[in-house]
Amino acid sequence: MAADGTAPQRPASAVAQNPAAADAARIRPGTPLWEPSARRIEQAAVTNYRSWLAAERGLDLGDEAALWAWSVTELGPFWESIWDFCAVEGERGDGPALAGAGMPGAVWFPDARVNYAENALTRRGGAPAVIAVREDGATVVVSWDELRRQVARAAAGLRALGVTEGDRICGVLPNTVYATVAMLATASLGAVWSSCSPELGATALVARFAQITPKVLIGVDGYSYGGRGYDTVAALAADLPGLAATVLVPYLAPDAFARARGAGLPGLLTWDELMAVEDAELEFNRVAFDAPLWIVYSSGTTGPPKAIMQGHGGILLEHLKALALHLDLGPDDRFCWFTTTGWMMWNYLVSGLLVGATIVLYDGAAGYPTLGTLFGLAEALELTFFGTSAAYLQSCRDPGLVPREHADLSLLRTIGSTGSPLSATAYAWVYDAVSPQVMLPSISGGTDVCRALAAGLPTMPVRAGEIGSRALGCAVAAFDADGKELIDEVGELVVTAPMPSMPLSLWGDQDRSRLYDSYYAAFPGVWRHGDWVRITSDGAVVVEGRSDATLNRGGIRIGTGELYSVVEQLAEVVDSLAVDTSDAPGGGELLLFVALAEPGLTPELAQRIRHTVRTELSPRHVPDRILEIPAVPRTRNGKKLEVPVKRLLAGAALADAVSLDAVANPQALLTLVATAEQARTATAAPDA
Repeated sequence: MAADGTAPQRPASAVAQNPAAADAARIRPGTPLWEPSARRIEQAAVTNYRSWLAAERGLDLGDEAALWAWSVTELGPFWESIWDFCAVEGERGDGPALAGAGMPGAVWFPDARVNYAENALTRRGGAPAVIAVREDGATVVVSWDELRRQVARAAAGLRALGVTEGDRICGVLPNTVYATVAMLATASLGAVWSSCSPELGATALVARFAQITPKVLIGVDGYSYGGRGYDTVAALAADLPGLAATVLVPYLAPDAFARARGAGLPGLLTWDELMAVEDAELEFNRVAFDAPLWIVYSSGTTGPPKAIMQGHGGILLEHLKALALHLDLGPDDRFCWFTTTGWMMWNYLVSGLLVGATIVLYDGAAGYPTLGTLFGLAEALELTFFGTSAAYLQSCRDPGLVPREHADLSLLRTIGSTGSPLSATAYAWVYDAVSPQVMLPSISGGTDVCRALAAGLPTMPVRAGEIGSRALGCAVAAFDADGKELIDEVGELVVTAPMPSMPLSLWGDQDRSRLYDSYYAAFPGVWRHGDWVRITSDGAVVVEGRSDATLNRGGIRIGTGELYSVVEQLAEVVDSLAVDTSDAPGGGELLLFVALAEPGLTPELAQRIRHTVRTELSPRHVPDRILEIPAVPRTRNGKKLEVPVKRLLAGAALADAVSLDAVANPQALLTLVATAEQARTATAAPDA
């Protein structure tokens, strides 16, 4: 085992011989894994908040359940309390906190004026605000004072290019200081930021940015991933009508500017030229509470990606609440979430500045040069909070990685997980192999609201496979098809009351019809999120997968997450994906695709999988056919491509079913579809 806490890939038999992995494999959903200490509870920000509510508002909220109930029934007072408790910089105004509660169209703080960047840059001094690390080890440390200076200079450069309130600025940038400075500078002017990761292909970038007609494009000259350098596509600028300037950021290729000049990019200048005003004053344009802050995009796995506008005030209040109360972050923390600039978790990460935390940016591949690199980073940079995807944690568990044996993770207080449901066994692996002391807040929400809809609190226990509670201020429920609320049953995840960070609109959706059809058509006046969820009688949340990938067999519906939780507890199964094609014309099958630690699906293993599903889940959901694949296809955010696979198996053309630019491993998708087609036409036994 290497000094950075990494381990070589090992077969399932080795995992089975690892006591920690074996114990984790026996964990069942709901098993208690962690209890906060009395000191952790006493020092938690949410404890201070409840005391503040008692002293300042006269509210005696006895426990977490009472706090949540108050937060979703008294929406105006709750969000007003977040403004005051978190000391928002801005003009509150005299209007009500919630002037109109309809969905869509709720009106929050109608007289307020705020600026996100002003609140992100309140801290001063020489302590690190940003630490940025590239996968080759190149590191940049920027203090709070220096960050303020750089944002002022970038804002002055944008202003000189004619950027004003409401103009769109697009970034094709890796997770670097450049991206952070550019976003904050854009926000300080009241302009609108939008970013994508440079590994997206040109077609995917144009599909996103061309919708919003940016005034300035800020792009990196190249990026590194998995030890290889890649050029960015200079031709992108030519496909963006109305572009006034292109700013080229030097990152990898010293001759990139000369090549870009030869390509004739409009208004080409370097990052240094943008930053030319050395003594620029830092100014903030306070804008209306619902003025657009940034535009984020749906994944684009099916159809054109939605360009989702979110506002200064809504994001500011939501992220302050989430980071301070749910994630328990503050000025003493070093906060890292492994992400790219094209995932909403990057926006979440940068918002760590709102609570005075040092944000740690990592640009590179999670598993390069070895699988445990990110845990080595946690030790080297003394992280107190490390966030990642559920897929990454699972990929560390499968080969038996034990980071705590080879990395000092004693300062790590919290490990965050999102992107897809975290299995009960992966929960247990964190406590067995990483640290028994950490809080593990798996969170679930989405790009659409740039927030977590379900998130535990640091004063609550952690149970395997469960999210501790619904997020404060978020009226989450599970509905059946008739709109009846369910408890301890799987239903559609809905939100029954407005939230400040809900989309202002979708770009170009003048009559809001696309917004309505996307989120409100199923249950008028209620937000339908698109996930299957089960809310337990004690308020915990279990996310069961995408609702449009439901497994409906004989009238009994389950989420795919339930199936994965039982199948992937088998040591031989590294990953899995299920698709039910029985609703297709002429009927079909429930197909289960499995990626194995040791290649070679035997009849004995297939029978054990079926037996496990039959006895631990449902006889109706035993797969008709089990097919082996090398890897499960996923989006770049780690989500399994259940719906696109189902559409492809139903005969949809590849271009109509999925954009390969949104797929992290396109070859895995193509291989899966080919495997299914070969099995369909084969005359051999189903598991041959």
